[in-house]
Amino acid sequence: MTIEGLDVFKLAHELTIAIYRISERFPADERFGLVSQMRRAASSVPSNLMEGSHRVGSKELKHFVSTARGSCGELKYQIVLSRDLGYIDQAEFDRLRDGFERVSMMLTKLYASLDGKDE
Repeated sequence: MTIEGLDVFKLAHELTIAIYRISERFPADERFGLVSQMRRAASSVPSNLMEGSHRVGSKELKHFVSTARGSCGELKYQIVLSRDLGYIDQAEFDRLRDGFERVSMMLTKLYASLDGKDE
């Protein structure tokens, strides 16, 4: 199975699209600030999964899975900030937070599943 076939990749991709769409509504003065940061962090998750899957060996893939998980953490804060600034409502916040929490857990399991694989 390719990385695109994994549920974690599919969900991360869907959430990235949601971040792009939601952030279109943010104030124009956030275009090079919070919007840019959120989009980079969101797209970093599936991008790192894809890049890691094209590397040689599970050790390299593990590194990229870990980086993707870090991007989830970064984005979780940016979602909190967006809510507290009034850019997203509580329902959007809950949906995005729950989605990225799920991705983060899935990445943790993927990382653990790579232990002992070919290095």
